[in-house]
Amino acid sequence: MKCPTFAAVAALWGALILGSLAHASEQGTAKRADEFVGCPDAKTDAALAGSHCARFSAPLDYADPGRERIELFVRKFPAPGKSAGQVWLVAGGPGESGASFYPLLKTLRAAFPGHDLLVPDHRGTGFSSRLCQKEEAADSAGGAALEGAEWATCFEALESDSKRTRAFTITHSARDLHALMERYSAGRKTWLYGVSYGTQLVLRMMTVAPPRRLDGIVLDSLVPPETSEQWDLSHRSAVVDEVGRAVLAQCDADPGCRARLEGSAVAAMQALVDDPKVSSAVPGGRPKLFFGALLDSPALRARIPLVLSGLRGGDLEPLRKVEQDLEALGGQFDRFPQSSVSIPLVAVISASENNARPGLTQAQVESEAAGLLFVSSLPGQLVGRTSLAYPRDEWFGRSPTALPPVLILQGDMDPKTPLAGAQAHLRLLPEAGVNLFTVKGGPHFLLFTAPGCFKSAVSTFVQKRRAPRAACSL
Repeated sequence: MKCPTFAAVAALWGALILGSLAHASEQGTAKRADEFVGCPDAKTDAALAGSHCARFSAPLDYADPGRERIELFVRKFPAPGKSAGQVWLVAGGPGESGASFYPLLKTLRAAFPGHDLLVPDHRGTGFSSRLCQKEEAADSAGGAALEGAEWATCFEALESDSKRTRAFTITHSARDLHALMERYSAGRKTWLYGVSYGTQLVLRMMTVAPPRRLDGIVLDSLVPPETSEQWDLSHRSAVVDEVGRAVLAQCDADPGCRARLEGSAVAAMQALVDDPKVSSAVPGGRPKLFFGALLDSPALRARIPLVLSGLRGGDLEPLRKVEQDLEALGGQFDRFPQSSVSIPLVAVISASENNARPGLTQAQVESEAAGLLFVSSLPGQLVGRTSLAYPRDEWFGRSPTALPPVLILQGDMDPKTPLAGAQAHLRLLPEAGVNLFTVKGGPHFLLFTAPGCFKSAVSTFVQKRRAPRAACSL
């Protein structure tokens, strides 16, 4: 028997949940159409057991609420036993859905014991309304992900209906989050967690439309200030290279590691990127990009010297094992029908609000990458996306005037949102009650990459409204 595709599963799921919501309303088990009901997939997927789902109607454009409306999907994982409150989990990206948190529920429950976990899908992601309504539909050729000819027709649709495209802004998404929290919080003790782009979205909401009750905020891998050019997406390769060279420097400081490479790790990496024959053995033939991807995982980045040593001696086994483990790592987050990152949303928001160099050319990207040992694909992806950009609104670059207690969790080896950028952003926030907790050796997304440090810091913060006094190291 042929197994169903993700697209088929997602299409069936969408039909089931819409039917379940309607049935619940008809049977009187839900007083309103947007109330939580049992999720159909909670019965078939152990990772989602006991979860409840809701669909909330919101304006496409809050300045014109009588126009088109969109749907926002929210999943709730109720606390075991009596609930002590709730935690809203805001995913990164832009383009990631709330499904990125589903594999991490054990850590989240330990960090926020006794709390309900509420996980929305940003507009444009997951089971919420999408930018490309046809091509990103669950029953399309690639399901939620774009496939084949869908790439061209999707981006043509974005440009032909620019008014709708330009409504998928950070500010509108911030208003979505506010509306969801006001609808479902019901005055209960409420915490808010955001990671990476999610920290930008959380702070935009706290600037534009703060909720009536919020007991505390946890910001994991805080983005640099929006007005900063040094750490914007067009300079991401320089950020990645700095962390990569720090990893190589650690090897150079270790006599055993240095002996394995018969000299400097920096020299070994340089020799790799300079040798086309050896480079061709690396996935994609782009060693700078491949090794840059390893920096997100403490376990994988620690094996970079071993891989370099193997390549020097013609042994590809360490490289192949790292490649397999890297794929397995990403596979943890790809198993749900709404897991696919929305590339259209990434393109629109990145071009509009996170690119300080809209005139960036491919020649510039290549020239800047030439002197680096580690790179990111993001600068190249920004080239030529200006036609999708929307104008920055009055809220861009502004900071909240007041905040509840805040815990900022930052790794000092983060290849995406560097510690220096987070510190610069911290200086723009209200001083009272903002705590910075640095994880030594920590990369990006500490909930995932440093769960022990995360649990210790967050549970202390929830109990005492301050960061732990003891440092944490990987």
